[in-house]
Amino acid sequence: MGDAEDFTQLSLPDQFQHKNWKARKGGYETATKEFKTAQPSDPIVREFILESSLWKAAVSDGNVAAQQEALQAYNAFLDAAGTEGARKTRSHTVGGIVEKGLIGRPAAKAAATESLLLLIELDKADPIVEELLPYLAHKMPKLVTAALSALTAIYHAYGCKTVEPKPVIKLLPKVFGHADKNVRAEAQNLTVELYRWLREAMKPLFWGELKDVQQKDLEKLFEPIKNEPQPKQERLLRSQQAAQEEAVASGAGDGEQEAVEGEGDEGGEIDLEPEYEAVDVLAKVPKDFGDRLASSKWKDRKDALDELYAAVNVPAIQEGQFDDILRACAKSMKDANIAVVTVAANCVERIANGLRKSFSRYKGTILGPMLERFKEKKATVTDAISAACDAVFSATSLGEVEPEVLEALKNKNPQIKEHSAKFLIRCLKSTRDAPSLEQTKTCSEAGKKLLTESVATLRDAGAEILGVLWKIMGDRNMLNHLEGLDGIRKTKIKEFSDAAEVKAKWKPKAAPPPKAAAPAATPGRKPALGSKRAPPGAKKPPPKAASPPPTEPAELKPRATSRPVGKPGGLRPPGSGLKGPSGLSKPGAGLRAPGSSSGTSSPKRPVPTLEDSAPAVSKATGLNGAGRGLAGRSLGKPSTTAPATAPTPPSPASPPPEHNNALADLRAEADLLRAQTADLRADKLRLTTQLAELQVANAQLIEEHTRDVLRVKAKANQVVRAREAEAEADERAGASAREVERLRREVARLGRAAGGAMSPPLYSDGYAGFAADMGFAPAPAGRPGYGAEARAYTSPVAARTPRGSSGDGGGSAGKENIPDHSGSGSPQASVTTDKVPAYGFGRAHSASSARPLSNGGGGGYTSSGRGTPVSFAAAHEGEAGTGDGHSRVPSAGAAGTTAHARLGSAAAVGGLERSSSTSSASAAGSGGGVESWRRAAEVTQNLKARIEVMK
Repeated sequence: MGDAEDFTQLSLPDQFQHKNWKARKGGYETATKEFKTAQPSDPIVREFILESSLWKAAVSDGNVAAQQEALQAYNAFLDAAGTEGARKTRSHTVGGIVEKGLIGRPAAKAAATESLLLLIELDKADPIVEELLPYLAHKMPKLVTAALSALTAIYHAYGCKTVEPKPVIKLLPKVFGHADKNVRAEAQNLTVELYRWLREAMKPLFWGELKDVQQKDLEKLFEPIKNEPQPKQERLLRSQQAAQEEAVASGAGDGEQEAVEGEGDEGGEIDLEPEYEAVDVLAKVPKDFGDRLASSKWKDRKDALDELYAAVNVPAIQEGQFDDILRACAKSMKDANIAVVTVAANCVERIANGLRKSFSRYKGTILGPMLERFKEKKATVTDAISAACDAVFSATSLGEVEPEVLEALKNKNPQIKEHSAKFLIRCLKSTRDAPSLEQTKTCSEAGKKLLTESVATLRDAGAEILGVLWKIMGDRNMLNHLEGLDGIRKTKIKEFSDAAEVKAKWKPKAAPPPKAAAPAATPGRKPALGSKRAPPGAKKPPPKAASPPPTEPAELKPRATSRPVGKPGGLRPPGSGLKGPSGLSKPGAGLRAPGSSSGTSSPKRPVPTLEDSAPAVSKATGLNGAGRGLAGRSLGKPSTTAPATAPTPPSPASPPPEHNNALADLRAEADLLRAQTADLRADKLRLTTQLAELQVANAQLIEEHTRDVLRVKAKANQVVRAREAEAEADERAGASAREVERLRREVARLGRAAGGAMSPPLYSDGYAGFAADMGFAPAPAGRPGYGAEARAYTSPVAARTPRGSSGDGGGSAGKENIPDHSGSGSPQASVTTDKVPAYGFGRAHSASSARPLSNGGGGGYTSSGRGTPVSFAAAHEGEAGTGDGHSRVPSAGAAGTTAHARLGSAAAVGGLERSSSTSSASAAGSGGGVESWRRAAEVTQNLKARIEVMK
């Protein structure tokens, strides 16, 4: 007992830090009693808020009995300290609550769970959940189980609307893979609790990472929950409680209270979209995307859009300049090929889903063209466009897409009307914000117009639009729009309303709290606007006493006022018979201030005293005077001789002059504001009209620009093709020029051969044969050596003979077989056959003749045995290579020897032999020389004519 008494003498912080657990336990119990009756401003509460580290050791107390009392004291402290105490201490206490309290005795576990719930109730749930998540990966299974149990209790109490579920759902697969069965069982409990709030919307975040057995077990646990109603939040945050109390105080009623309690009733309002890292897709778009999309081939356009789709097919897209891409997609909506249209719609869908809210600025570029393309009857195209339109709406709102949809509903094409109406119905069902009253009116008018269509599908679409609106807005806002419809249509609309599933509900705004009754008007306070009479029960002010007159009469001076002073005579022109403000009198009083009937002051008028003019001066600042205003005045001219008496105080039944003055000012301001409002509305209408005109002009300019770009592209393609044709023509012209040049050289060579040193008979025979072969002239009839029966064709290879044979023999080695007449010395008749490998024409000529040879020492022809075949042109030059002497001699021989072969070098037998052989050859060919020259000239002319024709 002595020790206990000593402990109680210590201060609470000292007891919290004492080494003896009994002292600590006693301190915790004392603190619990103190905190239950304390206020947030009490010193004991402020002390523990400032020394928040005391709670860290308290909730982690090693003694289980003391720790249980510490958790109770901490809960009492949180109740007393409020939000500030929770924010100051939660970073010190959550760890100890989980590590010590949640795994302790049942009473301690309940107190620890209550501590966590209180920390969330006083502020928000995110910091507490962040402190709990690391324990899901702890090494100790019992701590993982305790953390999962705490999370289950938190979601059960506050729901997934208040507590963000995505961080916990992402960790569920790892917890389901834990080795401890208790951890897996608690993970199932947490998953079931999350399923109560989120239903099937939570599965995409984690379901694919579970094993098949785990999925089957969870499906069995989900089955009974599917038939349960949507759960409601059981415990409200302090901020939600304050909102509820305010709603009750403002007279919102039970409906508002239910709205506050059931904020998170619908799981569809919870954002469960997984978070992805944004990707920069503009770098992946082909650089020549625009050029390829402008191609005249639909395959090229589709390939370009396919590459774009591959680039933008990511969950999240980094923001950038997508104006050109979406303009190109909008242009593709008008493409004649439906495959191009489908791929373009898929691209728009992916971009809208990737950009999310950042896509709203591109809505005006793409939504209208997509709605116009609904005229396509093929289902694959309309489905793709519908998905793209839904993605655009998910990135925007109902108010942003409504103008384009209502404009599409006015289209003449039934297909466009039908699909646009279905798109509007989907928007109304999926919107999270109820439409405004103005939007409800426009959509209702569009739906009622569809009810008069001749097509049944359009009538049904109109009825469904009205039914969905009815479900969202309620009877109060929709019954007036349904007036004038017959019973059959109203029944149809009601059926659609009952069957519709919407995510938004119209909630009336809470009425402002009623203001307290305005106090009676006092001389220094203006009454409320529009209150001409004092409210019932209010005390009327006593009449204002007149101020005592001064000792000396003073000259009347105008009172200072912030309002502009009127012209002399008041607001009426002089002579109108009506008095200015200074001449107005009180009701029932026939007295007026002297000189008040004149607009200008007269020098003969007596100077009024302050007593006489005080009532007139007090009313000079008003516009309408007192009492009935102008109706209370006399239209006659007042008498100037009326005695100046002190004015009577205003009647208690009439409001004081200050009321009328303030009312006149406010009326003037209201008139000015109305005029300004009318001007602003006119300016808004004008600017709206200009904006619409500019948008139309912009669209026309875009179309013209597109046409110009296509025209330039077509011209560029024509220029490229023309250049290619020009290059081909230049190439052909060059080839023709080279051919002509070659033929000219041939002609030149023929000319040189005609004027060379060959003997006329040999040249004429050879040239005539060449011309006949070329087709320029027929072979000379009866000419020896060119008879049809004497021509023979021999291959150059076949005509070759082994080299190295002696030149003294009868046949020379090489490509020419020349008859050998040596050794005879007497005239001989021989038949000679020359086989020449003609490289230009491939013809070997044979000629037979019996011609005596000269009786020279060596016979007719001699050869060195190294005869070489040469070209046709070289054969006509008449040169004969000599073997040893390197001398050239004219080719000579018997009749029938061809001129197409060059003779080998002849053996230098002597001057007499060479001269005798030359003279005999010349004598043999002298007969037909003139005729051969004439024929050669004709052939040359024919050849030149053919060359000119070829040019």
